[in-house]
Amino acid sequence: MFRKVLVANRGECARRIIRTCQRLDIATVAVYSEADASAPHVRDADEAYLVGPAPVPQSYLDHSAVLDAVSRSGADAVHPGWGLLSENPEFAEGVHGVGACFIGPSPELLRAFGDKLSARRLAEKAGLALPPGTGHAASVDEETALWSEAEAIGYPLMVKAAAGGGGIGMARVEDPGALLAAVQACTARAQGAFGDATVYFEKYLDRPRHIELQLVADGAGCVRILGERECSVQRRHQKIVEEGPSPAAHIDHSDLAAWRQKSVVLFESCGFAGAGTVEFIVEPSGEMYFLEVNPRLQVEHAVTEMCTGIDIVEEQLRVAAGAGLSPQAESPKSEGHAIEARIYAEDPARKFLPQPGTLRRLVWPERSADLRIESGVVEGDVVTPYYDPMIAKLIAVGVDRTAAIKRLDCALSELSIELVGPKGPKATNVSFLRTVLGSSAFVSADYATDLVASLG
Repeated sequence: MFRKVLVANRGECARRIIRTCQRLDIATVAVYSEADASAPHVRDADEAYLVGPAPVPQSYLDHSAVLDAVSRSGADAVHPGWGLLSENPEFAEGVHGVGACFIGPSPELLRAFGDKLSARRLAEKAGLALPPGTGHAASVDEETALWSEAEAIGYPLMVKAAAGGGGIGMARVEDPGALLAAVQACTARAQGAFGDATVYFEKYLDRPRHIELQLVADGAGCVRILGERECSVQRRHQKIVEEGPSPAAHIDHSDLAAWRQKSVVLFESCGFAGAGTVEFIVEPSGEMYFLEVNPRLQVEHAVTEMCTGIDIVEEQLRVAAGAGLSPQAESPKSEGHAIEARIYAEDPARKFLPQPGTLRRLVWPERSADLRIESGVVEGDVVTPYYDPMIAKLIAVGVDRTAAIKRLDCALSELSIELVGPKGPKATNVSFLRTVLGSSAFVSADYATDLVASLG
């Protein structure tokens, strides 16, 4: 196993990875910005290195600064976590260049799956169905082709950034009159956010469910599915509640079994190593379409861990070190039902506007075997405007879905947060999350990606 791992991330993500490394007696290295100098993840690590000022592009996304920390620390491996540099092939190459191991897929696979058009082609070869779309880049310089291709797909449709993620570079287009402006806007946002202006068209699917399969693979042909997760509770195309297994009753069991097998074929065919997810969407009719592959750890991985008892970070470390999957992961078993709620400093009544402020009070519900709490902050910390405003994740598990909902709602009711800014109290989404859990649509499992919008 590795001697020392640098975690190229921050907040609860870094803390979660550090925790597994400590359990395995692996020394840890944190990186931090000036705004995070006293952050919990810095205190958790054995050593830490400053990588720049508060803005993300000048610190956590600064390849040279992070790679310098790798060299200075003598770390023999780098875990990128999720977000930030986790899917950046140039950074992965840089890690190899300074003599360390990148804990994740190869740079070539990061490129292949980071480009959604390339990922679509790989998925199609594995037999996975694709939603109607162009399958190639849409160009603002070819207006006639734009209208022709859009007409063939049908309205409404989605303009999507090929290198996108987190809902960035996406726009719904209702009619031909709005098409060119949407392409221009998404192209500009994609270029600014990802350095890649490529966009393409995809049929807009009304009220789909968003489901993903969690896979682990050793890079030598052993691929295992640990379970599936339902991720349909979203705002701004970003997940806020996830559960596993999916309660989507209208998915035919034989169809899901076929998708699981084809997802394994996809990972086998490209020699995937580590942890990743195959994500797909399901129409109310039961029709299933490939969405994307995330070749990294997911924010919601704890849902699967709570049901299987498998530490997915440990599996990543094992595979990267050449030890292969653990016996438990090679023969995974899942029990019960788990649900995760993401706690944000944001105001649901104001379109989920971020609410930076100071955590004057932060009291967690009592931890137990059926409740897991992941957080990157402690009482007294500041939720800054520089980073994602997530305060914590609460993950509850029960013998069945009803028990899991009850346990999570109870935990949310016990959570006490007082967030304040210069002009007074700031909002969080805790009450809204309880509204989601108590809604008839969620309780009956008859919900889709429009659930949040339907709750106002």
